[in-house]
Parts: sequence; structure tokens; C-alpha cells
Amino acid sequence: MALPRLRDELDLLPGPSLADGQPSWTLHDPVRHQFYRIDWPTFEVLQRWDLNDPQAIADAVSQATTLALSAEDVVAVVEFLGLHQLVQPEGADAPAKMAARLAQMQGSPMNWLLHHYLFFRVPLVRPDAWLGRWLPVANLFFTRSFAWMTAVALLWGLSHVVRRWESFSASLVDTFNLDGLLAYGAALFLVKLLHELGHAFTAKRFGCRVPAMGIAFLVMWPVAYTDTNETWRLTDRMQRLKVASAGILTELVIAAWATLAWALFPEGGVKSAAFVLATTSWVATLAINASPFMRFDGYFILMDALDMPNLHGRSFAMARWKLREWLFGLGDAPPEYFKPLQAKALIAFAFSTWLYRLVLFLGIALLVYFYFFKVLGIFLFLVEIVWFVWFPIRSELKVWKARWADIRQQPKSRQSVWVVLLALVLMLVPWPGRVTASALLRPAEQWPVFAPSGARIEALPFKEGASVAEGDLVMSLYVPDLVVKRAALQARLDQQRWQAAASGLDEESRKRLLVNQQSLQTARAELAGVDAEALQFAPRAPYAGTLKDVNPDLQLGQWVSRKEKLGTLIKANSPWLVETWLDEDAVQRVRVGDAAYFYKDSASGAMLRLTVTSVDQDASRVLPKPELAAQWGGHVLSRDKNNQLIPERAIYRVSLKIEDADRLHFEQSARGHITLHASWEAPASRYFRQAVSVLMQESGF
Repeated sequence: MALPRLRDELDLLPGPSLADGQPSWTLHDPVRHQFYRIDWPTFEVLQRWDLNDPQAIADAVSQATTLALSAEDVVAVVEFLGLHQLVQPEGADAPAKMAARLAQMQGSPMNWLLHHYLFFRVPLVRPDAWLGRWLPVANLFFTRSFAWMTAVALLWGLSHVVRRWESFSASLVDTFNLDGLLAYGAALFLVKLLHELGHAFTAKRFGCRVPAMGIAFLVMWPVAYTDTNETWRLTDRMQRLKVASAGILTELVIAAWATLAWALFPEGGVKSAAFVLATTSWVATLAINASPFMRFDGYFILMDALDMPNLHGRSFAMARWKLREWLFGLGDAPPEYFKPLQAKALIAFAFSTWLYRLVLFLGIALLVYFYFFKVLGIFLFLVEIVWFVWFPIRSELKVWKARWADIRQQPKSRQSVWVVLLALVLMLVPWPGRVTASALLRPAEQWPVFAPSGARIEALPFKEGASVAEGDLVMSLYVPDLVVKRAALQARLDQQRWQAAASGLDEESRKRLLVNQQSLQTARAELAGVDAEALQFAPRAPYAGTLKDVNPDLQLGQWVSRKEKLGTLIKANSPWLVETWLDEDAVQRVRVGDAAYFYKDSASGAMLRLTVTSVDQDASRVLPKPELAAQWGGHVLSRDKNNQLIPERAIYRVSLKIEDADRLHFEQSARGHITLHASWEAPASRYFRQAVSVLMQESGF
């Protein structure tokens, strides 16, 4: 077969040595600004391209070198060059082929729109000449002296942050407002501009051309970019690594000096700006740019550190091959040969990247759905799911379809089918249910003692565990405002009594008789109200029982705050019960009469057998027992609002009685965990109910 002619404008540049020790070269396509690394056999084939015959080239390479090539190896090189349009189009149908390929690359108008909605670039400047003029100034930041100064600034600044952490964290909280968000936006723009200049100047120092800088839009989110493809000309791997890491290092330098500025400057605008710059740089660097799972700086740094171009593509190919071997056992050769440990690391990296991207793209899809109005949000949500999730899966399924004849013949394929069917059965068949949650063991009848308002303790006749008779004074509290108010009302009442008694002495007082009597009744009612309020500060036992949960630090003369719990009176011979609050998913599986077990968190005492006695039909708006809140070691997710615990999801109270309670004796309330034997349920039903609930909620039904 006659070989196609190579394009005249292609550049062949020396490359670094590969991992196996063989030399490599870089093939540069200046029209599309693309670089391709080729190995030694490909280079030898290109050197003898003018022989114009695959077999002749293979024989010449085999005779002149230690390589043993065949005509098929040369044909593979021809196919590679043709696939990447590195040869000249020839023949009468060449224009038609080029037009068809262009149409295939561009796709339909809808495909073009969807692709460019997800990602497109807007070049803004051609900075190469400007970078050359300012390179002598930028070189000052690449010196070892500046690196040592930055390290000292970082340590100095961090030492101040550690010593003044409360002030630093308070500044972070204070910036969560509109002005703070605007400041962070401006700081992020500045940091990203300097980030890209770090890449650009580093590449320029090593003799690379920087043709463009601009803005790229990733799902309509603007991010700066710098075209540093010329770094593939560099044969030194460390130089490419320095270019890739220059952006992150620039942000870290900004963060170091901004942290020092925050520590040294007095309160004011400069200190606030330094704080915003420091936090923005740290967060943006560690949370975004350092990730190797997306094509950000972390990926290129890892790629250059391992000297493994196209790391994502090669690791994905290895993972897809390994997945087929796990599922079908086809016995195919791996796409590339690596050392066993290196191959395992690449496969693990690929699966981690897929999982990371799945979570990220689902999050972006949900953000798009909730950010835009519903019709557009649903459309963009579907675009995200189809483009980033379904298309990669569909691509792999096409490979399975093409290899179906081989797949169906493998014994391992049948094993995989049985495993999948078994998993589906396990997900769809109901299983005996079990619900676990934190719970509270307490007496059914108990009387909490609270301070109605701020007061001073006047009397504590009973201590912890003391027996209290019905009507006994549990404690006495003194409220100065209430005492003053009562004294004033008593004086007013005495005055009204005197006026009412003297109303018949003269004509003028007789005219005011009804008014004085009405005022006297009002004063008596107000005094009675104050006396009733005073009774709340002298609580008496409503029944005989035992006083529990008394703070041992309480002393006479000590002040207590409003609504502060001072103790609990447990009724004598009161039955005990266990109660908990379950979310709507769990409570649907619980019925009255279900069995349960309770054990204390302290692991003391025997396990208690329980029976569900009641399940509330109405959801609780607040969590009345803080012991069950997640922030206090319980299971109910809640947030504090106006000194009340508001559950994140609807919760329902479940009460349980203790079996054989007559033979058990409890001293005080205790928190523990319960295990409920709930109704049978298929594992998949919960997810199905949740999906239906979300669909109905979002559709407005």
C-alpha cells in the first residue's frame, strides 16, 4: 500500500526518556496547536517514511536497529497519523472526507449548543509580547531569596493566627454578609488573575510561547485559563512540573503574605482586605485547584510528577479493561503494560475519579435545577445527567454489545449475571425490618421544677434523692422585682381601702364612691395576681415522690436564670417508659405492639424488653428532649432556633412500655439506644418512596 504524505508544517521535537528507558519525541501540529508524544518505533518509522511501503519500512527498521517491526506495526502508525489528521488529504474524495469529518466533529446544532453550554473558552488577550517585556521583573519572584522570605512570612503569620485564633475565626464569621461576599468575589478575581500570570511567566522563563489568556466557562461558571500547551516542547519533566504547579504556588505565596499582613496591620480596611485574600487563596487552592480528579492544576501536577501524559485517558482505559475482566473474564491483554503496583494504582485512581465526578456532576445538576426556573432547570438537569453520566455508560455498553459473542461464551459472564440477579432480588424482596435510634428512659409521671425567671435561691429543704410528701415546699426563690411590686400594690390597696371607707363623710367623697370601690377591686385583683405569681417561686409537690436531677452546686443565695431546670420530682410508684422520635421513613415501619429492646449508653443494667404503645400521627415541630439531638450524641438532626431545637426532617413521637417492669427498679432517667423489630420492607422501596415524594413535591401535586 502507498503511504500518505506527511504534512509539511509538522515539527518533530526531542522528548524525555520514557519509563522503560527508551527515548521519545514530541510531534507538534502548529495549526491546531496539538502535541503528540511518540515512542522509538514510531520515530524510526517516520524517519523512513519516504520508502512508501509498510513492509520495506519494517525491514529497514529491523535491519538498522534492535527493533523487530512488522508491516502491521507500520500500518498502525499510519492509522494513528490519519486519525489525528497529521497526513495530507489525497484523492478526489479528499475534500468530501474532510467535510464529513468536520461535520462529525461539529455535530448537529443542538449538539454544538449543548457542548458549548457545558464548556467553552473566550480568548481575551495575546500576552506573549507583554510577558516578555515584564519577565525581568517577574524573575525577582523566582529567586531563592524571595522563597526564603515567603517561608518566614508564612511561619510568622501562622504563629499569629494560632495565638489569635478567636479573633481570626470571628473575622471569618463577620464576612458572611453581602459586603463580605462582594469582597470575596473581588479577591477571587484578583487571586485567579495572579494564578494565571504565575503559569504564564513560568512558561515564558523556560522559553515557551503563551499564545492566549482568557476566560473559560464550565457549566456557565467563569474560570480563567492560560494556554500553556507549548510546555510539551520541554524535554525536562521538572520544568513542565514547575509550570503546572506555578498557579498553586502563586496562590500560596499570596496567602502567606496576606496572612502576615492580617497579623501585623491594625484594624481597618487593609487588615480586612488581607484577611479576605488569605482565606480566599487557601480555600481556592486546597479545595479546587489541587484536585487531580478534574483537569485543574492538581491533575497536570500529578501527570508531570509521574511523567504520564494523558493520565485520565490511560487510567480510564485500564479501569474499563479491568472492569470487563472482573465481570466477564475475557482474557484480553491490558491496553498498556505497567508494573503490578502501578497498574493497581491507576485503576484505583480511575474509579476514584469516576466516583468524584458522579457526585460533582449530580451536585451541579441539582444546583442548575434549583437555580433556574423549573422548566429550564429540568432541561439543564437532564443535560447534565445525560452528558456526564449516561453518555460514558452508553459508550461502555456499546463495547459490551460489540463483544457480546465473546462475553456470552465466558463462564464468568454467567457468574456475573447471577450475582446481578441475586442483588436485584435482595433489593426487591422484603426483609425483616430493624430500626435503631437513641431513646430516653424516664418515669411516666414526673414534675419538672423550673425557675420562672431570674431569681435567688432562698431555701433548699430537700437534696438529691430525698423523699417529698404531697404539698411540701420543694424550694423557695426570691425575686426582688416581685417583692417590690407586691409592696407597692399592698400600699395602693391600703390607700384604696381608706378612701372607700371615708367615701360617706362628705358630698364630694360620696360622688366618688363607685370609683373608689372599682379601684379597690382592681387593686385586690392585681395583688392576687402577684401572689399567684409568687407561688410559682415557691413550688410545692403536687404528689408524693422522689426529688431527682438536683444540681449539686446549688447553694443558698445563688442566682439562677430564667427557665433553668432545678430538679425533677418523680411520683412514687410511677411506671417507667421509653420514648423516642423517629423520622417519617422509619416511623412508617413501626406499629403499635411491635417488640423492641433498650440498653443504656452507660452499658450498665440489663437490656430491657419493650413494646410499642403509641405512635403519634402528627409531626413534632420541636424536639422536646435535647438529649436525643445529634449535637448532644443522639440521632435527631436539628438546629437551634430561638432556644428551641427544630428538627431538619419531620419527626414523630413513639412511646414504649417496659415488659416485666414490676421486677425492675430504676433510680433515674437515662439515655440509651433502642432496636425496634419493624415491619418487613424491601431495601429498594425506601428509595422508590423518596423519589416519588420528591417528584410529587416538585411537580406541585
